[in-house]
Amino acid sequence: MFFFLVFQIFKDRRFLRYGIFGFKGIVWLLFAAHTAGLVIRWYISGHAPWSDAYESILYVSWATLAMGIALGRKSDLTLAATTFVTAMLLWIAHQSWVDPAVANLVPVLDSYWLMIHVAVIVGSYGPLTVGMILGIVSLILMIMSNEKNKKRMDLNLKELTIINELALTVGLIMLTIGNFLGGQWANESWGRYWGWDPKETWALISILIYAFVIHTRLVPGLRNRWTFNFLSVVAYASIMMTYFGVNFYLVGLHSYASGAQVITPSFIWYCVIGVILLGGFSYWKHHKVFKK
Repeated sequence: MFFFLVFQIFKDRRFLRYGIFGFKGIVWLLFAAHTAGLVIRWYISGHAPWSDAYESILYVSWATLAMGIALGRKSDLTLAATTFVTAMLLWIAHQSWVDPAVANLVPVLDSYWLMIHVAVIVGSYGPLTVGMILGIVSLILMIMSNEKNKKRMDLNLKELTIINELALTVGLIMLTIGNFLGGQWANESWGRYWGWDPKETWALISILIYAFVIHTRLVPGLRNRWTFNFLSVVAYASIMMTYFGVNFYLVGLHSYASGAQVITPSFIWYCVIGVILLGGFSYWKHHKVFKK
């Protein structure tokens, strides 16, 4: 669907429109199946299906596609991009390093706050993931821009940037509310609202980073599409650190794998290099085509 939409930017054809419509129907059907899977898992386990690594990835992928469908009613590119990310997340969930078994809850998670706090704060990763992938798509479109397709690309970039801003705003609000709800749960479980635990601290860092990204549109020197989209990609590193990194690299009440030998996967360095190259090329092309 994504390739069909990119081809449609350059040349609109009837078979492309029919193909895009068909893919949208498939996405809706698979989203319904995904939703049914979560409901069935909830029924079998007897608790909300976001209590461990496998379930949380399933839930984040569901939230990502739900946000893509909500924001993609008038933007097929948004729906295609979020579907691609959802597929990646589901692929990650079904690798051998996460256990898909339905298990009993850890005692500290056996609380009604599991449904409230975790649902909100992990659900916020969905729209923030949408913002990240829309940022990448926008940077790719900038690289593909030239004088011939400048007007069409400008229209698509404007559309994606507005939707990106909406997604990041929703994600930031959910992340902030989820952090406050986590304080309530911490007070009930550990007797304090805030203890500078690594997970709490990195959630706060993520809130501050995304607040900065959203407010760049108010700073004259940073008020342009390239800056916003590039920062929406870079800022996602804070979410990855909050979601995965704290569990493995730092020691705290949320660090369930601390103490184990951790080897940083090589693909992380490839991703960093890829983002730098993507940012550099897109900046050069954006300045060349749209700044004239």
